[in-house]
Amino acid sequence: MKTLFFKGEQAKALTKTAKAISWKTCLFTLAASFAFSTAHAADVNTTGLAVTDKTVKVGILHSVTGTMAISETGSVQAEKLAIEQINAMGGVLGRKIEFIQEDGASDWPTFAEKSKKLLVNDKAAAVFGCWTSASRKAVLPIFEQYNGMLYYPTFYEGLEQSKNVIYTGQEATQQIIAGIDWVTKTKGAKSFYLLGSDYIWPRTSNKIARKHIEKLGLKVVGEEYYPLGHTQFNSVINKIKLTKPDVIYAIVVGGSNVAFYKQLKAAGIDMTKEKPLVLTISVTEDEVLGIGGENMQGAYASMKYFQSLTNDNNTKFVAAFKARWGKDVVIGDVTQAAYLGPWLWKAAVEKAGSFDIDKVRAASPGIELTTAPEGYVKIHPNHHLWSKTRIGHARPDGQYDVVFETKDLIEPDPFPKGYQ
Repeated sequence: MKTLFFKGEQAKALTKTAKAISWKTCLFTLAASFAFSTAHAADVNTTGLAVTDKTVKVGILHSVTGTMAISETGSVQAEKLAIEQINAMGGVLGRKIEFIQEDGASDWPTFAEKSKKLLVNDKAAAVFGCWTSASRKAVLPIFEQYNGMLYYPTFYEGLEQSKNVIYTGQEATQQIIAGIDWVTKTKGAKSFYLLGSDYIWPRTSNKIARKHIEKLGLKVVGEEYYPLGHTQFNSVINKIKLTKPDVIYAIVVGGSNVAFYKQLKAAGIDMTKEKPLVLTISVTEDEVLGIGGENMQGAYASMKYFQSLTNDNNTKFVAAFKARWGKDVVIGDVTQAAYLGPWLWKAAVEKAGSFDIDKVRAASPGIELTTAPEGYVKIHPNHHLWSKTRIGHARPDGQYDVVFETKDLIEPDPFPKGYQ
């Protein structure tokens, strides 16, 4: 894989549509696996997609309003940055990427409506989007009906595989099972209180977590769910204090996290003392920015990526991201996974020599990026990515210290035996 280096002023000059980009101090390393093509649109697109001799249209579909905006804004920023960087290199098959952005508005029927617009009306060659499993489930029938390609960035419960989706986040065996194994072996945890927002991802994830906890001969002492946007957690916090679990296993999402962690601290639960220990699979640096690092200090998170990773790829990525979006922005797991989407699509398109969905799909298994901020990714034939599991320990400044990572990449297994 060939690696190209661009100085910031070169990128700025080439990216005419970007606003107020200043990359003067950054060198960023980008993957360019294949030579650019100057073939006519008719030769690289036979399926009526929005491709001309000079441009190709894609969709960005996330919530930028509503309770999920706290989580999804970073994904939008990451996808736009990747598109700008790809365009600065000359685009995809010699064509500049133009994006059409739609707001899912934290509402699953709206996600479905907007996805149909992007595929049917706008004829997007790919869509980068969704966050919650509820939004993904809402759009999946539409992508399968109209044969679109979705790049989905969020860690999720697994138990799904679609020819029309590339899953750039982790599935359950790579995050849930590995995280529980870590907390039991390292911290000696024997009892768990499962807590989540009330939709498919937290419920299914906790079902998998419960089965694994019980397989290990350990106990679940409580399990509660609350609607998205819920802000009153004092009742369940009192239950947690009464049952005294070793671990609060938290899958609260969106704006509810702000209320939950502030109320947890106000109730006298000091997470730095780890009695109980808090292990989350949903709170990335994006959410901590809203919660406040002082309210998250001492919690643990099971993810594949943290902004604090020290590899060269991530150093360049963080510098470019902050130069584009501001020095105070933070980067979480899903944001990084969203950044991978345009790069993986570009690599598959150029391997296929075509924008046609069926050809891009056929070319996707085996696509790899050695320049991924998390280190390395490769698309499995089941459309998920090989990845490591890492455990982060929350600091008061809103970042995580990585205290554990698996030695090897974990092969994705979205349908693990015994957990369905």
